[in-house]
Amino acid sequence: MNSQLKNSLIKWPSLTILSLAITFWSCEDQSPESDLLDAQNEIKVVDVTTHDGRPFRTQSNSADGRFTAGPGGGVMMQGFYWDVPAGGTWWDVVESKTAAWSSAGIGAIWLPPVSKAQNGPYSMGYDPTDYYDFGDYNQNGTVETRFGSRLELEALIASAHSENMEVYADIVLNHNSGGALETNQYTGTSTYTDYTGIASGKFPRSQHDFHPNGIHSNDEGVFGGFADMCHEVPNVQDWLWGRSDAVGKYYKNVMGFDGWRFDYVKGFGPWVVNTWNSNIGGFSVGELWDSNVDYLNWWANEANSSVFDFAAYYKMNDAFDGNNLNLLNDDMMWKRNPYKAVTFVANHDTDEIWNKTLAYAYILTHEGYPCIFYQDYEAWLDKNKLNNLIWIHNNKATGNTSILYTDTDEYIARRNGYGGNPGLIVYINNSDSWVERWVPTNWNSTQIKDFTGNSGWYPTTQSGGWVKIQCPPNGYSVWSPNI
Repeated sequence: MNSQLKNSLIKWPSLTILSLAITFWSCEDQSPESDLLDAQNEIKVVDVTTHDGRPFRTQSNSADGRFTAGPGGGVMMQGFYWDVPAGGTWWDVVESKTAAWSSAGIGAIWLPPVSKAQNGPYSMGYDPTDYYDFGDYNQNGTVETRFGSRLELEALIASAHSENMEVYADIVLNHNSGGALETNQYTGTSTYTDYTGIASGKFPRSQHDFHPNGIHSNDEGVFGGFADMCHEVPNVQDWLWGRSDAVGKYYKNVMGFDGWRFDYVKGFGPWVVNTWNSNIGGFSVGELWDSNVDYLNWWANEANSSVFDFAAYYKMNDAFDGNNLNLLNDDMMWKRNPYKAVTFVANHDTDEIWNKTLAYAYILTHEGYPCIFYQDYEAWLDKNKLNNLIWIHNNKATGNTSILYTDTDEYIARRNGYGGNPGLIVYINNSDSWVERWVPTNWNSTQIKDFTGNSGWYPTTQSGGWVKIQCPPNGYSVWSPNI
């Protein structure tokens, strides 16, 4: 035995010489029949979703129908992070990446709030003043927003559309900031609630449009002491979604946005998003920062909207960083209502998961609409690995989901395929050693391969569909027929 193989055995003590020989020198699995019998007794297939298996995000609501995803549906890019460089250059940065993102399989870009906010050239947009100032009026100390000018924003949207990508606007409807001081008859004090002098002249509002205002003393939730907009006021409804130049209609029909990310939806009732969607259309997802699946599912149904799957986010954190992959058996929004679940590993507000590569392998092989964080893709993780997972998601991640096996270190799940697409089996390993298991597939007497390239094995399934697959240390493999 050569010294290199001896060293390999020292590094991977859990593997026998026989298993190494199988791994490196054989396309067929020759393990004893007793191993298969043990696996058949051990593995209990659990179907965690039971829908008809149709793909996700196959067609947008765009009038011209230009956006069509592949068999596995689309992938969204969060096109920013907190405190992106100021100076009005960010729209140009994102525009420069649209071609590469589209080529990688990204189907949509979520942008930060695009309108002028109180903090002017330094604001990330979550303190909105004038919904119609996209960087073309001199107010709040600047003409351009932190991200750039209106012309640069329009160029970015046009570039994304030319690459067959959707663009989603981050919409802040709960609160406003930057109004002028006025005497408030409802509070008996002076409040910064006068927005009648905003530069665009559109959506003028005053004390009557904010809580308390005689309609309700408070709303579902307030945020940071900002003026809390009252959505039951006719003027507010008219300007948000009613009139021909309402915020939603202007963003869609004039600026060209295809969908919406609604900020802090705990601050107002889900009927607001539902009414917006019924009047405006387009994709929508709400930021309901809560891990309670019942609450997430209730909100999504009431709002007629997708919702970020914070339940999956926190379970992934506990599972991958807490070294207990059994937790991936727990309830998540994508399991409860996969067509309304947007899964994610990090965003501009929260970035707790340390073992991100395994987390991306999870969301990009499972159901839901996965969102990739800009910094993870462009700066922190291996872009080639992420591109490979995006390709797998778009081309192989079809059908409903069955969990095949879990323990503290291992997780194996099967996408059952749809419409002639065979689906996949994903194997995630959170240990420091190579692992391998017999698993049941939907493919009889079929050669399969690991589409990540992490394994050089090309096993053939038995006539009953069973096959032995493997997974590298602290890694993942994704198996599907070798076609």
